Amino acid sequence: MKEEANVFLEREPLGKLMFKFSVPLIISLLVAALYNIVDQIFIANADYLGSNGNAANNVVFPLTVIALAFALIIGDGACAFISMSLGAREPKRAGDTVGSAALLSISIGILIALIYYIFHESLLTFFGGKINNEVFKFSVEYFKFIIIGIPFYIFGQAMNPIISADGSPNYVMISTLCGAFINIILDPVFIFVFKMGMAGAAVATIIGQIFTAFMALIYISKKMKAIKFSRANVSYNPAVMKKYLPLGLCSFLSQISIVVSVAAVNMMIRKYGALDPLFSQAEYSQIPMAVIGIVMKFFQIVIAVVVGLSASCIPVVGFNIGAGHKDRAKGLFTRLLITETIIGALAFLIVMIFPADIAELFGASSESVYYAEYTVKCFRTYLCLIILACVNKAAFIFIQALGHAWISAGLSMTREIIFGAGLTIIMPLFMGLDGVLWSMPASDGLTFIVSVMAIIWIYRKLSE
Repeated sequence: MKEEANVFLEREPLGKLMFKFSVPLIISLLVAALYNIVDQIFIANADYLGSNGNAANNVVFPLTVIALAFALIIGDGACAFISMSLGAREPKRAGDTVGSAALLSISIGILIALIYYIFHESLLTFFGGKINNEVFKFSVEYFKFIIIGIPFYIFGQAMNPIISADGSPNYVMISTLCGAFINIILDPVFIFVFKMGMAGAAVATIIGQIFTAFMALIYISKKMKAIKFSRANVSYNPAVMKKYLPLGLCSFLSQISIVVSVAAVNMMIRKYGALDPLFSQAEYSQIPMAVIGIVMKFFQIVIAVVVGLSASCIPVVGFNIGAGHKDRAKGLFTRLLITETIIGALAFLIVMIFPADIAELFGASSESVYYAEYTVKCFRTYLCLIILACVNKAAFIFIQALGHAWISAGLSMTREIIFGAGLTIIMPLFMGLDGVLWSMPASDGLTFIVSVMAIIWIYRKLSE
């Protein structure tokens, strides 16, 4: 019977399930992260864009994260609720969730695009676009085209977790890979051949996003396996929305809190960079903004792996909790913590050993020597406690998978806003521009204390 299609989630070995769900999801998230990173690499190596273009890309980045936040509150929430519904043998409720999520993601995407278009100059100014005239010009050029792809981006990112919950994570991986491949092919063509500049990078990105969204539409309309879905399920369905949206709240607040943190970082860079003896000079003013953007992109790659592993547990944990198998959820959590610690350790080694090589990838050879020097300093300072960051993220997402969305959201907000944004604002008062760099490890260290308590709580909860 169709409603029995996902019973393997309560039978197969946990290590096998983690591998099966995490690999395609990690690849999908890495590819999604690469959209912005690939743009930045090509922009950095275009002599007519360079570090000013890089800084502009960093200005626009938090605005794409806001769009992703809305996609994830819908997609991750629906994924968790669908998994629980299937585990409880309620396939119709799962189908209603898919229809509601699809319609809501399209509506939200259009609304955000309109808001972005109307207020684009104010938004770019708020996120540090006016660090100099060149950066602001590039930011406007890039953002105006990115806005066009926002509805497609939100729909595609919202549907991907749902497709995974239906038991097809490989489809998500393939569709996202194809979209990214299109972006990678078109970026150098538009930037170097047709000299379209920031607009070219943006157009390449949205073409890839449209392709991924189209693939998601094909799947939910024609290829569903475990979920019974038809046009009759397509409605906003407030009763169902009340069930699944709170389950995606952690993912939403996690992304929004990143936006708050990035906004604080950008504002402090602009303020204290203007007071720095070197970066107060006009020809070097964009360097801190550009370099912090590069460091954040690397961190985004690591977090894509961390989140992919953690989020892959959502359908497995949801199904087993729904079926009454807490022991399997507990075993999965142990495996998750060990794996995330290893990932953090590998990332730490890269940060400490290869920062100069990463700087070269982002155009250091065509910039001043200060660009490369500051990149090395940023990597080794800003990400020195990246191991703890990986464990923190894993614990918070696993709590969400258990259905405790508000607790998970509170923990994420504590990390990003209270510690993240708060320390970013406070520490530069005493340390100047260096305070911005040290705020990240300080936040991760304080958050880890909270995470340890959360981990103990999870084990007790699953041992009841």
